[in-house]
Amino acid sequence: MIKKKTLKSKEENNWEERVVQVKRVTKVVKGGKKLSFRAVLVIGNEEGQIGVGIGKASDVVGAVKKAVNDAKKHIIHIPITKSNSIPHPIHGISGAAKIILRPSAKGCGVIAGGSTRTVLELAGIKNILAKQLGSNNTLNNARAALNALENLRTFKETANNRGITLEYLYK
Repeated sequence: MIKKKTLKSKEENNWEERVVQVKRVTKVVKGGKKLSFRAVLVIGNEEGQIGVGIGKASDVVGAVKKAVNDAKKHIIHIPITKSNSIPHPIHGISGAAKIILRPSAKGCGVIAGGSTRTVLELAGIKNILAKQLGSNNTLNNARAALNALENLRTFKETANNRGITLEYLYK
């Protein structure tokens, strides 16, 4: 169940949002059961900015609106190489969900499954290999992908952190 929608933000970037999952959840209270909906949503501008949000409400539309607001609060910026991939292989963890991301050759496409594919596509990554390990939980896999992307470093950042030149790092 993937739904596409484009919205304009304050910066005039084209943000795309996709609802990854809508689940009906129940809470047992004194008078019986209370039904509500949980929406997991991913927003991105396909230029290296991505966010994952979650919202719960008594109706689906309210849950999606809350998820959009939550995703906008948790936007991260990621480095993308010229071949529309990531700079280096990396692992991400969220709860019991683990994910492995590896850069891929140009023209390979996005080889990933579930919510990980949605996160990578909306981030603007076009060539990547991904593997989900551990949990099948949609939310945790999306957050694990976000965790991995957040920990990516460019060669320039690494050289600056080590206090060496970029040319010395390539040797």
